Amino acid sequence: MQKKEVLKVSKEVKTAILVIASILLFIWGYSYLKGRDLLVKYKTLFVEYENVEGLAKSAPVTINGLVVGKVSNITLDNTTAKIKVEIQINSDFPIRKNSVAEIYAPSPIGGKEIAIIPSKSGPEIEDGGFFVSSSKLGLTDELAKQMEPLKDKITKLLDNANVMFENINQVLDAKSKDNLRKSLADLSTTVAQFKSVASDVNSIVAQNKPKLNATFSNFEKTSTNLSKISDSISKVNFAATVQSLQKTLSHVNGMMATIESGKGTMGKIMNDEALYLNLNKTSKELELLLQDLRLNPTRYINVSLFGKKNKPYAAPAKDTIK
Repeated sequence: MQKKEVLKVSKEVKTAILVIASILLFIWGYSYLKGRDLLVKYKTLFVEYENVEGLAKSAPVTINGLVVGKVSNITLDNTTAKIKVEIQINSDFPIRKNSVAEIYAPSPIGGKEIAIIPSKSGPEIEDGGFFVSSSKLGLTDELAKQMEPLKDKITKLLDNANVMFENINQVLDAKSKDNLRKSLADLSTTVAQFKSVASDVNSIVAQNKPKLNATFSNFEKTSTNLSKISDSISKVNFAATVQSLQKTLSHVNGMMATIESGKGTMGKIMNDEALYLNLNKTSKELELLLQDLRLNPTRYINVSLFGKKNKPYAAPAKDTIK
């Protein structure tokens, strides 16, 4: 009987222990799901924000990128309308009172987190103390902020575009639109004609391709010959030729200067007026002589078989040379 009672008590104790363990496990699991681990010693700190910008419970809390805690609770103060955030810190790092708890977005698609910017001076914050609050714009918020002025400019641009299109619609009345259609039709016809001409040109080029090849070949030969000529010309000593030409022109200039000054035979002939008059007079007399010889040849050539006497000279009736 005593053995049975001992065994019976042992089963009750085991059952009680199992129930207590289950209750404790349930409390721990419930607390863990609520964001508080009962088996870990946390330091509970607080911070107040005007706007948490999508911060949620269990969001990581970091110091210089290292996770040191999490957000355990977020409540709204009914009197001040500020949002009180409870933070659980699991770190031996000494956090000062004037440290800043900044809300930021680590990525455009991720949630918000809290980064503690530690202070290097001041007393260490105690359990239940408050951080200094701060918010940092995320990439999306920053882009949205920068897009605000651009948005106004785009709005103005669209308004100006609407005004411009209204003015165009006013200018393009029914008659103008009809003229524009005709112009486009004429342009289409012109393009078709141009395509036809281009096709004819291609046909002509194809038919005369051998001749064109021969022409280009001749042109290439001509260019080669011109290149040879230019090489020959480049080898000519133009400096010596020009120098010789200058010497010749210098001699000619000296000769002309001598003639103009009346020196030498040519200079005297060119500058002696009396010589000119004598030559002119001699030329006239020679002309008279030749005229008389033509009119009276017997005066100068007398052939007589019977010894006739010469006729006396008689001057011409009229002197034809003045």
